[in-house]
Amino acid sequence: MVMLWSYPLPLGCTSIPRCTVPAMGSYQSMWGVRTLKEEVSISWRGHQGWSMRVLILASGGKDSSLASWWAMCRGWEVVALVTVSVSGEDSWMFQLQGTEMAQLQAEAQGVGWMRIDVSGVPEREVDELEEALRPIISREQVVSPAVRGVSSSRPIDAIVCGALASEYQRRRIERMAERLGVISYCPLWHHDPGAHMRDLIECGFEMILVSVSCEGLTVEWLGRVLDEYYLRKLESLSLEYRFSVDGEGGEYETIIIAGPHMSKRIEIVGRPVWHGARGEFQIDSAKLI
Repeated sequence: MVMLWSYPLPLGCTSIPRCTVPAMGSYQSMWGVRTLKEEVSISWRGHQGWSMRVLILASGGKDSSLASWWAMCRGWEVVALVTVSVSGEDSWMFQLQGTEMAQLQAEAQGVGWMRIDVSGVPEREVDELEEALRPIISREQVVSPAVRGVSSSRPIDAIVCGALASEYQRRRIERMAERLGVISYCPLWHHDPGAHMRDLIECGFEMILVSVSCEGLTVEWLGRVLDEYYLRKLESLSLEYRFSVDGEGGEYETIIIAGPHMSKRIEIVGRPVWHGARGEFQIDSAKLI
């Protein structure tokens, strides 16, 4: 099957069975158009000892999950998923609902996981994230119950995030990475919203909506698996009610329960909770199967 991507294509897909190699002479990469031979050559060098070691800012949602798969397909070593847990009622930077699923996703990916608590206060929350990441990136020993399988024996080279279009988010992550002395990658940046959503489904990512907060999305959407049929309905509603089909404006949030980068699925038991004009899917239990 041929995949046409609307954002930089993963490198190294020839060496990872769950990735897909586009059947075309040349295609778009992070640095412009390269031939397939050039991309494979770059990936091969990575597998000869120059592989990047990266942390993924992982909310458990669709975009950070795709960014994680993108890094894996490049042949990079995903050291850990880093989940930001917001103690406040809102955040301009980070997802609120369903973030606890990232720990199960990390287990299904066979990578480390760490949770970082932040206040949700604008400007301060990024500083709190930076303070928590600094010991990991500087290779100091970290002892915390929130860290699972994170080795600090070798340096971290980069931070990867799933930012789509928010300059507010991207610039703050980039500045934080610069202060920490690592590279920042936003591989999904300036995607085409519709193509992005279709790519997720075609590539085997299974997602459910865990929060909705815009006109047109009712309680019936909470807990729903977004397959091709419901994506078409979502696209229709996004045109009618003028919201972004990829949820970039905060119209909805998702969690990934299965994907090409996961060896197991997440089984979830939960219930919708509605607050008049918005709601969330309350997860009561979850396990890998």
